[in-house]
Amino acid sequence: MAVERRARSDLERARDTVLGGAGDAAVRPRIRASWARSLTAAVDPERSRPPHDHEPGEVAERRAAHPLAPALPVLRDVLTDTAEQARHMMIVTDEHGCILWREGARSVLRRAEHVDLVEGTRWSEDAVGTNAMGTALADGTPVRVHSAEHLVGAYHPWTCAAAPVRDPETGRVLGTVDVTGPEETFHPTTLSLVTAAARLAEHRLAARLAAHDQRLREENWPHLSRLGTTPGALLSPHGRVLACSPGSRFPERVALPGSGDRVTLDGVLLGAAAGTAVTGVLEPLGEGWLLRVPSGGVAASSVLTLPLLGSRTPVAARRDGRPVRLGLRHAEVLALLALHPEGLTAEQLAAALYGDDGRTVTVRAEVHRLRRAVGEDAVRTQPYRLTARVDADFLRLREALRDGRTRDAAAEAARGPLLPTSDAPEIRAAREQLVVAVRSALLRANDPDALWTVVRAGQADDELRTRLRMLLPSSDPRRDELG
Repeated sequence: MAVERRARSDLERARDTVLGGAGDAAVRPRIRASWARSLTAAVDPERSRPPHDHEPGEVAERRAAHPLAPALPVLRDVLTDTAEQARHMMIVTDEHGCILWREGARSVLRRAEHVDLVEGTRWSEDAVGTNAMGTALADGTPVRVHSAEHLVGAYHPWTCAAAPVRDPETGRVLGTVDVTGPEETFHPTTLSLVTAAARLAEHRLAARLAAHDQRLREENWPHLSRLGTTPGALLSPHGRVLACSPGSRFPERVALPGSGDRVTLDGVLLGAAAGTAVTGVLEPLGEGWLLRVPSGGVAASSVLTLPLLGSRTPVAARRDGRPVRLGLRHAEVLALLALHPEGLTAEQLAAALYGDDGRTVTVRAEVHRLRRAVGEDAVRTQPYRLTARVDADFLRLREALRDGRTRDAAAEAARGPLLPTSDAPEIRAAREQLVVAVRSALLRANDPDALWTVVRAGQADDELRTRLRMLLPSSDPRRDELG
């Protein structure tokens, strides 16, 4: 007990040092980064409490509908008995940090009520500061938060360990599984146990998904067989390939468009020459999709290279390696068509470029001149869409953000914002969305190398610079360059 008291006292002194403005206290970097995120979210270290997002009736409804419900028996088998014997409790949250289930020792459950550690409360970092559930959600990995590592003082008597549980279909985080108890009763191996329980839960969900996939194959196989010699595939609701027609190959997952029924595929998988693109057509099924590649789906092998991040006019684009100088309006049109692979009508393109005052006659004239510049076979009409393959830096940035590749995203973002001189309404909106998404990803990841990439390029605001300074060790020479 004396050792625990000394440990808590040391952590509390370190916490007070950091809150007082000194960033080099003896605190784990991950906890220090979590404190920084929490303070940025205006969490009060002395008075914050978790918000009550849902009443008991709402909690019951969310439990029944939540994708982690089928995994609850596994979590109970692994954790509940252990939690009861050790005077802890098991907690399961949703992806927002809202507590849906809590089970364990009655004495601990009652004690937890005094600090609002109950069903329906939200324990995300931005709501209640550093805690295992919220921090595991914030950075996507298992974590133990001990005693005064909690930012809010009311939770210093507690220790918790949590691990995220991911959807085997999409990879997104569904929620967390957590074990929480009084600091003096916590065992060092609890984090390993919680992590193992989360992996077992994911295996249970994967087994259910496999059974569901098999049912979809059986139910939808007649649709695939009716294609005959036309290449095709059955897709899950999120684009995973479940089955292919004989003699055809597809990637493991097909990126579904935000709208429209067309997808672009690598033609090599379907027997076309290297560098060709193939257009596939999606047909909705009861669940999932039928993807078919009709004859004539092979597009020209040309490639449009669009370096539009930080680019000022004229834009030095390329077609198949040949330089193409683009004015601002033509660069905007290509960017919009790249953002809408399904195509845009003249009216839609006019609104995206000019807002409510856009005129289709103006758009048609611009597209006519653009097709002469890049090749008529690269831009089709009715609707306007790109048939050439597009290699665009802003699309690579969006893909890196979607896949969680923060360093790759930082490298692209260092080039600058999307067409910074453009006032086209949809370009401006896309530019702002990318800036916000990059900033959020960098703050979430707490990767000093990624932050340094954008800071060095002059693409970071004061908060990103402050976060980098906090993450860099005092001996790192990069601190001197931050000023």
